[in-house]
Amino acid sequence: MPTADNLVPIRLDIETEGQRYKDAFTWNPSDPDSEVVVFAKRTVKDLKLPPQFITQIAQSIQSQLTEFRSYEGQDMYTAEKIVPIKLDLRVNHTLIKDQFLWDLNNYESDPEEFARTFCKDMGIEDPEAGPAVAFAIREQLYEIAIQSVASAREIKISNKKGRRGAEHALASKAGGNALDLMKLFRYNSSVVRKRKEWDVYEPIVDILSNEEVDALEAREERNTR
Repeated sequence: MPTADNLVPIRLDIETEGQRYKDAFTWNPSDPDSEVVVFAKRTVKDLKLPPQFITQIAQSIQSQLTEFRSYEGQDMYTAEKIVPIKLDLRVNHTLIKDQFLWDLNNYESDPEEFARTFCKDMGIEDPEAGPAVAFAIREQLYEIAIQSVASAREIKISNKKGRRGAEHALASKAGGNALDLMKLFRYNSSVVRKRKEWDVYEPIVDILSNEEVDALEAREERNTR
């Protein structure tokens, strides 16, 4: 991961015995696996969930950690080193929309520090907003990394088949599925944007009323079903 701390974005969405538990957080893959069960037990105890949740929470976290670790040591290839990150999330009553460029070459970058600065600059007071912003950034960087590894593997396979195949893979994958997020922007060859695109990069923060939150939650629930 092109960040200072190699943290795994973990998403949980578990439902059993009529109760549902959803959460999103980051996990240090260097921590011993025994901590996963400890975390699951503490979560179930704190939230007063049925004991059956312990196994399901632990298994979900472990499977995501296993997938993350499967990419360790893999070559990462990207045609673009500056990639767009898009925020479109709601944290309680706060609606956040923004998009900006992220440097994949900077392995000292810190999504958590970026999120803290962002919330301070935008006057966001909800303490849950910062972690949510940082998680959204890490999740997108992880997806880019996975797609990049997949492209690198295809290029290696093409190299074995011949130089012509390799050249074709480089040409097609450089701007293809390895960085689908780049399709959000027309001028992806430069970090300098035209004046008409300036408003695209302007962050938007809205505070929603109780009625608006209820309507959004009802819509999200319908989409989930």
